[in-house]
Amino acid sequence: MDPNQPPVENYANPKTCLFHVLFKGAALAFYILSALFFNSFVIIFVVTVLLAALDFWVVKNVSGRILVGLRWWNEINDLGESVWKFESLDQESLARMNKKDSWLFWWTLYLAAAAWFILGIFSLIRFQADYLLVVGVCLSLNVANIIGFTKCKKDAKKQFQQFASQTIASRFQSTVQSAFTLV
Repeated sequence: MDPNQPPVENYANPKTCLFHVLFKGAALAFYILSALFFNSFVIIFVVTVLLAALDFWVVKNVSGRILVGLRWWNEINDLGESVWKFESLDQESLARMNKKDSWLFWWTLYLAAAAWFILGIFSLIRFQADYLLVVGVCLSLNVANIIGFTKCKKDAKKQFQQFASQTIASRFQSTVQSAFTLV
């Protein structure tokens, strides 16, 4: 090993990374390989959607929080309107997040959605509307996480920018006030 070479960064949360990838891979693998072992569409539908739902829950509630420091949810307010809620770590903590963990999180999120989209195209080409339903459910769960975490990431950046501008403005204001009190 070359002593001049910087150390290789490992995954900070290998178990979380494993489960982040595991349910995505399990849902995709079961859907793809199930035709070899099962003749029942109901079994294929139930197991695939169950695995995709587990993936949705793990990503939304566990790996998103641990790997990228983001959390989102949706509430219905008193007026019956849907309201997105976002939580993120402070900017300093977000900057300290493990780059490999973050990279794995975002790439697998997008690659899984792309895989479901391609499987949907195959279902369309083969005129399999029932399997298109399975793919549609799985794709919608993946896309919901993509939209939620993307909005959450943008919200975190916006909050940091607001905090930074407020901090600068208050420092400037205190500096100006102290300058005038000296005069």
